Amino acid sequence: MKFVEIKTTFEKEDEAKEMAEFLLDRKLVACAQIFELESHYVWKNERFVEHEYMLLMKSRGGRFFKKVEKAIKEKHSYEVAEIIATPICALSKEYAKWIEENTGG
Repeated sequence: MKFVEIKTTFEKEDEAKEMAEFLLDRKLVACAQIFELESHYVWKNERFVEHEYMLLMKSRGGRFFKKVEKAIKEKHSYEVAEIIATPICALSKEYAKWIEENTGG
């Protein structure tokens, strides 16, 4: 799992933007994209439908992901933040190099 896409969601667009800048400034992610979406979920035995903002990021996997996860948890406003890493099974050599160049460590 050399490279991953990581996603997390936020209640407010400003929070998603702040997290993107926070992670980019620390070279924990190479790219961050924000999408508006409607979430349907269960929380503490109640069903909810909410508008949220998804932050989708490209980064390194393995132990490096743990650094990203820790940074997200440090700043996230949700009690239990969605932090999901999906392995990127194939990507161009040039894009892989770009991720490596734009993420530290």
